[in-house]
Amino acid sequence: MSSLSRELVFLILQFLEEEKFKESVHKLEQESGFFFNMKYFEEKVHAGEWDEVEKYLSGFTKVDDNRYSMKIFFEIRKQKYLEALDRQDKAKAVEILVNDLKVFSTFNEDLYKEITQLLTLGNFRENEQLSKYGDTKTARSIMLIELKKLIEANPLFREKLGFPTLKSSRLRTLINQSLNWQHQLCKNPRPNPDIKTLFNDHTCSPPNGALAPTPVNLPTPAVAKPAAYTSLGAHGPFPPTAAAANANALAGWMVNAAASSSVQAAVVTASSLPVPPNQVSILKRPITPPATLGMMVEYPNADHEQLMKRLRPVQSVEEVTYPTVHLQASWSLDDLPRTVAFTLHQGSSITSMDFHPSHQTLLLVGCNSGEITLWEAGIREKLCSKPFKIWEMQACTLTFQASAAKDAPFSVNRVTWSPDGSFCGAAFSKHLIHLYAYTGPNDLRQHLEIDAHSGGVNDIAFAHPNKQLCVVTCGDDKLIKVWDLTGRKLFNFEGHEAPVYSICPHQKENIQLFEVNGELIGGYIRLILAAVPADLLPSYQRIRRIKKSLAIVLNPSGCESQHDFSDLTNSYEITFFSVKLSTISALCLQFIFSTAVDGKIKAWLYDNMGSRVDYDAPGHWCTTILYSADGGRLFSCGAGKDGDAHLVEWNESEGAIKRTYTGFRKKCGGVLQFDTTQNHFLAVGEDSQIKFWDMDNINVLTTTDADGGIPSLPHLRFNKEGNLLAVTTTDNGIKILANATGMRSLRTVEAPPFEALRSPLEAAAIKASGSAVPSVAPKVERSSPVRPSLILKGVDSMARSVEKPRALDDVNDKMKPLQLTEIMDPTHCRMVTMPDSADATNKVARLLYTNSGVGILALGSNGIQKLWKWVRNEQNPSGKATASVVPQHWQPNSGLLMTNDITGVNLEEAVPCIALSKNDSYVMSAAGGKVSLFNMMTFKLMTTFMPPPPASTFLVFHPQDNNIIAIGMEDSTIHIYNVRVDEVKSKLKGHQKRITGLAFSTTLNILVSSGADAQLCTWSIDTWEKRKAVPIQLPAGKAPTGDTRVQFHSDQVRLLVAHETQLAIYDASKMERIRQWVPQDALSAPISCAAYSCNSQLVFASFIDGNVGVFDADTLRLRCRVAPTAYLTQSAINGSQAVSPVVVAAHPHEANQFAVGLTDGSVKVIEPTESDGKWGVSPPADNGVLNGRTGSSSTASNHAADQIQR
Repeated sequence: MSSLSRELVFLILQFLEEEKFKESVHKLEQESGFFFNMKYFEEKVHAGEWDEVEKYLSGFTKVDDNRYSMKIFFEIRKQKYLEALDRQDKAKAVEILVNDLKVFSTFNEDLYKEITQLLTLGNFRENEQLSKYGDTKTARSIMLIELKKLIEANPLFREKLGFPTLKSSRLRTLINQSLNWQHQLCKNPRPNPDIKTLFNDHTCSPPNGALAPTPVNLPTPAVAKPAAYTSLGAHGPFPPTAAAANANALAGWMVNAAASSSVQAAVVTASSLPVPPNQVSILKRPITPPATLGMMVEYPNADHEQLMKRLRPVQSVEEVTYPTVHLQASWSLDDLPRTVAFTLHQGSSITSMDFHPSHQTLLLVGCNSGEITLWEAGIREKLCSKPFKIWEMQACTLTFQASAAKDAPFSVNRVTWSPDGSFCGAAFSKHLIHLYAYTGPNDLRQHLEIDAHSGGVNDIAFAHPNKQLCVVTCGDDKLIKVWDLTGRKLFNFEGHEAPVYSICPHQKENIQLFEVNGELIGGYIRLILAAVPADLLPSYQRIRRIKKSLAIVLNPSGCESQHDFSDLTNSYEITFFSVKLSTISALCLQFIFSTAVDGKIKAWLYDNMGSRVDYDAPGHWCTTILYSADGGRLFSCGAGKDGDAHLVEWNESEGAIKRTYTGFRKKCGGVLQFDTTQNHFLAVGEDSQIKFWDMDNINVLTTTDADGGIPSLPHLRFNKEGNLLAVTTTDNGIKILANATGMRSLRTVEAPPFEALRSPLEAAAIKASGSAVPSVAPKVERSSPVRPSLILKGVDSMARSVEKPRALDDVNDKMKPLQLTEIMDPTHCRMVTMPDSADATNKVARLLYTNSGVGILALGSNGIQKLWKWVRNEQNPSGKATASVVPQHWQPNSGLLMTNDITGVNLEEAVPCIALSKNDSYVMSAAGGKVSLFNMMTFKLMTTFMPPPPASTFLVFHPQDNNIIAIGMEDSTIHIYNVRVDEVKSKLKGHQKRITGLAFSTTLNILVSSGADAQLCTWSIDTWEKRKAVPIQLPAGKAPTGDTRVQFHSDQVRLLVAHETQLAIYDASKMERIRQWVPQDALSAPISCAAYSCNSQLVFASFIDGNVGVFDADTLRLRCRVAPTAYLTQSAINGSQAVSPVVVAAHPHEANQFAVGLTDGSVKVIEPTESDGKWGVSPPADNGVLNGRTGSSSTASNHAADQIQR
């Protein structure tokens, strides 16, 4: 079919839709195969009209067209089969099995047998792999998500998922144009001609006298009802020359609908009003068609020629590409940081920058002078500076020693932070890398110097091979090397034929290991690993044959066996339907991408077996590779030696370029710098501008010149949240660009957050005088607005020497405490109460968010667990927990409750405990009786274990193996229990009273425990031997009683310790307390619970008088107080039994959202108002005093003091 014929079909589809011929629309869509209406498809799937679903699909693909098509049909037929089983309609299920699913048995007979065996079960959910199957509606929704992804990835649907952008009633407009033209050709045109048919050309009958030509009008209603025709509205007359129009003119109208004002006016239907002059320009622009057509997507350019280019023939069905997804309404240009907030003056030419992974305003900068600088952008200050020097010349090679003495000075090629922000590294232009340990306030401590490469070290990155933090480097010697943090070389990768320019370590997670009859085999969740290149897997891992003919292909994208059926299973289930399969552990695939200056891209596993991948980068020169923040998409940016710029997205599984972005000038003349952010945007510095792209659109989204002053090829870097962008300037400075959220975050940094271990008085004294301060706290009166703390050792003297003394006004300003924001009224925050939660006899004992952030799980003192979930809808498009939408009290159709064993338990004395698996599939809990393991989808009790005595009092999953559980006991012991073999592997003894808290650190390889004896103990994860025990420091006269809770900071080194008498921060590597806060002033009641926010920048603490405090996590300074009047009713506050929070939980993704579980059984989610966005955003008070009270502060300790500073 020709291109014009194809377009005519779209015009007819639009006409049918506007005239409400619904069935005809979808019939034409199916028969033509030009437009796949996803909205219609979704409706039919949700309705379970499976015959219509398959009939509609048949117009676009067949079962055996390709693996995507096969997977689509399999999912549909499997769902139909399971629904028949769920209805107990075995006859229908057998019919589906024989008629619909039999076709797939030729690909994998074993899987077909597994499916057949479901007929023998009373409830197919008894199959472990289908135990998560909920109700029919939920199952259809889950399947539909998978189907949409498969359809979008299927090359047969390319260019068929978006309806072209058309002006309304486009077909009528074209007919009007034709009739007007015919009327102009009449020999005796009559005014107001009566058009009675479209079957013949229009002519006017000869009148007594010739009249001026008048445009004709096509009736608006359906053609089938001519008697009801009404005028479309007046058309402007044609110019006089129109009477001589010919076929070429008509052809021109078909190409360009804006040929004349009469045509423009023809678009305005059902109106007799004249078109105002400004309306003409509006009508020339493409407009979004009516919503009645559902999945209409506006093309980037409505020009006819561009449309012709897009209507190219379909490629081979085995070629996998993805359709363009245009910018959705949830994204806006306002999300991009494009407003210049301020400029930092570095003083030397900047060669590299990197924001701290969790402290969003902390910027590490490397210069061509070799200097490393740490900036706090929020206060526009250099925190410390490290001029280049060789730490240990004698430890370096003789070659390096000779070159260092005579060659050009050293410059920094790259600076970077470790993933947890505890280390930073710098790669230099000659031989060396420097590693610094970042320990907090202004403190970069020399950690390690390595003579890493011969020549320049071009890139440095951190990685976690085998769960060990390592450093990866590359250099001019064509090598990639991996080092541990002691400087020992672990791997040496050879294979590049040119200097290696950049590296990108990465890992793919969620690779599952399963057990079948005692043998280990590999199985994948297909959705996660379909993009992993087959060559990245060692060959011996690809296929394992287990008995008979069962073959399992480890990498679905590298299928090598006719038995492979992994593509045809649901990505939310494991690869095989088999009750014999049981998960025993999870692995991740770890590798390194590297690029060389000859444009070669290679990939390496940590095995010294050579490169697994060999691609050619466009341009064949310096190229940088980056993943999107979620690790799901791979991009590269570089330039050719001829100056051509290239920004592309890669299809990892095929080693092919998936998308090439446009918008560069012809010759860029150097190496481009780029970055990604928010899993949605790309940014490149070029032509003295920052150019932004939507990842899904090849055209430039927008640009900014940052108010001028940036070089032709600037360096740039986003912070992790994507709300700040650092850009280098021509005068050796750094411009900080921000969006609205970034501007707020900059304004809320009232004091240097990394002066956390130093009081403002001391910090001011140091910076003003440049001299050291003795490590003895000066005596300050109780009423002093600032309470001093002890100074930790290791403050960098260089930081003090390079900064200019500040004026006295600045010093005094820093002495002012943070202003306390008080939330007293419900209108000052957002709050939602969980439905069906209040029960005065059943207080909330434990509270958790699901790891996905879509639900909240509460364990009551009666041993019953409740689950609330937020639904994805227009009000809540993310589907995440929010205080703006009321969630659903979720229960399975079976009506089951997650009820713990309480046989013989005194509930008033029991200590409930709970833990959730990483993937939210299982919850483990106890309430004084046996430990129970529940399926989170079905609420089915999977197993019980560890019967009392002693009773379990705290539970936590091992972070690297869900089958290992640490269980704190009532008798003060800790049991390391293996669920899979039902065996206690170790029993740890070190406490004197019951265990009240447990926390793992994979960085330090320890387990920290806390008990009702006010003791903290650390245990080696490898040997389970006790390393250290320390008591928490209690106020004078306070007995060591009450619960002590522990939680690790995101850096896995700092430890939050919460006790009714205090909040404290410990350095877990030494178990030394570095910060403490004690109840005081407005928050003087005992603490009931505390938790870090998801980004570890805040601490939420609840108090038994109903208050909730929000603290800065680094300083433990009180930022905000949420009073009980803000979230409790007057009856709850004034009732006979006071209602107060027992537990507090932090949302896993939203840093400012928390939930509280109350003594009356209710659960509430609380967030700041949308206008504030964060807790405690008020600036410091002018006089340093709020409401006659001094601002709350905290105390620091290095264990030199016996008393807590108050």
